[in-house]
Amino acid sequence: MIEYDPHNWRSHLLDIRGSLLPEIVGRVATCVGWSVIVTVAHEFLDSRYQISLAVPVMVHTLVGTALGLLLVFRTNASYDKFWEGRKLWGGMVNECRNIARQANALLGAAPELRKHTILWTAAFPYAAMSALRGTRGLSPSSSDLPKHEVEEVLAAQHLPSAITAKITAQILSARDQQIISDYLVGMVDHNINLLIDYIGACERIHRTPVPYAYVVHLRRALFLYCLTIPFAMVGDLHWWTIGGTFMVAYIFFGIEEIGVEIEDPFGFDENDLPLERYCHTIEANLLAVLNSSQVAAPVDATGDGR
Repeated sequence: MIEYDPHNWRSHLLDIRGSLLPEIVGRVATCVGWSVIVTVAHEFLDSRYQISLAVPVMVHTLVGTALGLLLVFRTNASYDKFWEGRKLWGGMVNECRNIARQANALLGAAPELRKHTILWTAAFPYAAMSALRGTRGLSPSSSDLPKHEVEEVLAAQHLPSAITAKITAQILSARDQQIISDYLVGMVDHNINLLIDYIGACERIHRTPVPYAYVVHLRRALFLYCLTIPFAMVGDLHWWTIGGTFMVAYIFFGIEEIGVEIEDPFGFDENDLPLERYCHTIEANLLAVLNSSQVAAPVDATGDGR
């Protein structure tokens, strides 16, 4: 994601990076080139033979209105997915912190279990990011975990599920050692379940694009509109038709491409969510908990007076 100051127009008004101009330049150039041909033909035929290529603008006015509504729906649907993805990763940040906080407070009597619980939790967002991007990887701090367990997780079909299984195993081990009670196991397990819910919702966004029929119809209508708009302009604008076509094509194709760019916000595009930054933030927060000098004293969490 590109950071910018929304109050400073001069800082980004002429930027190319992140503007989607490279993605749409071919389509815009095609429409502008076609408008040049139409304008030259019209001016030549009109001046030589009094033959006009101009058509009434009413049809394009009506179609333009409908096309604008379709583009608005397309962009809104994509932004809804973008914003939902951001909220899901915000929830993931909070739940990872909750699990680390609980592990730090409840597992003080078992430093090794406490350490592994927090480190596996720090590895979860990296695994979630890898699952959404089709890669495989864990956090840098996972090097402090048992090597055979790390290899076992990396060989799993679904990394996030394998990591939550490891976190659960640490909590159950603490219960078996009578460090925490069944009630506290259930409390921590609720937060672990939420992590699975968040990655599942992210996968739903990632694997559910806008319906194919909608995209095909919109793009066909958009291209047809931009290729025929010179005929509606040339009678009144003459040579200015070329500039008018450029403006229409740039705006319409740009809006459509924005929808494409943000509908799957978990990739590597410049306008996607900064997942790496979220992962680094979670890991740093959890390592700070792990390395804190203010470690909670061992408490009786069994609930039976031991």
